[in-house]
Amino acid sequence: MRVFIFFAFFFSILACQTPLPAPPPMSASGVKEARVEVQVQSDGLTVEQQNIRDRLLMDNEPGSIKHMYVISAYSGDVLIYSTVKGKVTSSGKRLTPTTVAVGFAGTGNGSVASFGIPVTIGNMGGLMTSEVLQDDGSYGTSDPYLFWWDTRGVYHQHFLSGGQIVHISDQPLNVGKIVLNMELESP
Repeated sequence: MRVFIFFAFFFSILACQTPLPAPPPMSASGVKEARVEVQVQSDGLTVEQQNIRDRLLMDNEPGSIKHMYVISAYSGDVLIYSTVKGKVTSSGKRLTPTTVAVGFAGTGNGSVASFGIPVTIGNMGGLMTSEVLQDDGSYGTSDPYLFWWDTRGVYHQHFLSGGQIVHISDQPLNVGKIVLNMELESP
């Protein structure tokens, strides 16, 4: 019995001690993780945060016009040119989450706990979702793309996909030729 009490006391003391900090990540070759302190601008934002903020403001500017080019990845020819009123929106975007569940469960002590973020769809309340409303007020995923402003202040979005490159800008591009290939010819 004394041995049992000793071990119970010993393990309770071990459990109360603060764990040692984990060693920094290291590769098999011995290279340690690098860290850098990123400077912020006078408004407290990093350049990356400023780009994301400015893209959201530009993408949601009422009445804005952009220019879209679908470019052949094989020839470099412009296959389709179109102006875009507002912004191009990915087909995966939604105004409501794609997954919901009834989100209330009893905790066993008479109280109710919720799991997720409350949403109402139509007149159905009491629903929860694990999806987070994005900065632009939508749910869902977008096609991945790069975006930037050039040295003239022209905004660009560049999408890469098999055989086509989609480029969106708030100013027209100077391209050699434009080919509108909207329909396939009959044999």
